[in-house]
Amino acid sequence: MRLGVLVNPIAGMGGRVGLKGTDGKVAEARQRGAEPRAPERARRMFTRLAERDTEIDLLVAGEPMGAAEVRGAGFEPEIVFEPGTNTAETTAADTAAAVDAFVAAGVDLVVFVGGDGTAADVADALAETEIPLLGVPAGVKVYSSVFAVSPEAAADIVVEFDRTEQREVMDIDEDDYRAGEVSPELRAIASVPVADGLQSAKQRGGGTVDALAEGIAGDVDPETTYVLGPGSTLGAIKSALGFEGSPLGVDVWRDGQVLATDASEAEILDALGEDNTIIVSPIGGQGFIFGRGNPQLSPAVIRNASVEVVASRSKLDDLRVLRVDTDDPELDADLRGWRQVRVGRFETRMLRVV
Repeated sequence: MRLGVLVNPIAGMGGRVGLKGTDGKVAEARQRGAEPRAPERARRMFTRLAERDTEIDLLVAGEPMGAAEVRGAGFEPEIVFEPGTNTAETTAADTAAAVDAFVAAGVDLVVFVGGDGTAADVADALAETEIPLLGVPAGVKVYSSVFAVSPEAAADIVVEFDRTEQREVMDIDEDDYRAGEVSPELRAIASVPVADGLQSAKQRGGGTVDALAEGIAGDVDPETTYVLGPGSTLGAIKSALGFEGSPLGVDVWRDGQVLATDASEAEILDALGEDNTIIVSPIGGQGFIFGRGNPQLSPAVIRNASVEVVASRSKLDDLRVLRVDTDDPELDADLRGWRQVRVGRFETRMLRVV
């Protein structure tokens, strides 16, 4: 197989510092102390690919679009495109040019490390070809169904797939997203490997959560600090606690006091107390409780708190499992297993985290 690989080096940088994305916000993300996320995700994928000991010719874009990560895993890639002189970040034009170079070199599959915006750019560049694409999730939102569920799963799909299917590439306006409005837009239909390790497109769960929210509010411990994730289910819980939280951000609350709204990772860590509980709801259709849409809930935050999962019954009806993808494989392993999911004032269901 001839595999074309590119990394969007700034994908996901805005997540942990509370920007909900990086489009047009790279400088602000760096001012807030953001660190690149995509290179480490790429390293994990290439390391797994090397472990599979398969014969693959790797064609890559030069730095900072993936060459170092490929070499770090022990491969000797062929560099077919060099981005511009800016070594800190790249543009959509660089992505398109790299994909054009892959097409000219006759690759069988294009793997990219990035988010929905990168997925749309790659799909556009491949639109007149029959070459499939596969995403390694590194963005904040990751609404599209062209992504593997983890970097390791992406490597396994590369090695194992034997057919493709058409899947949707979705994206949203990040400025609207920061303002609390979510309107996913279909950007492309792309050919993608068929595999169990692909994530589904994001769906919204229905059904009332009023009783669930009232149950949570009635059970709060005044000594516990609650870290409340994003989403409509958590929005109902925040209302039941007596405040209007950020609909797509993370808020921190203790004993009737809002300690932080739309908080970054650092702000959450500063607000934590001796006893802390994270309350999250899985993404409908995908099942992720960590790693999609809430990177502020970083490994450092999660390791300092217990975790409570809540969801509407209708949302769980569409899920077989829950998923985690925290950027920390050891933490992911610790979080796996059967977990109670609260679905009402008193009722719970058991669902397995994978």
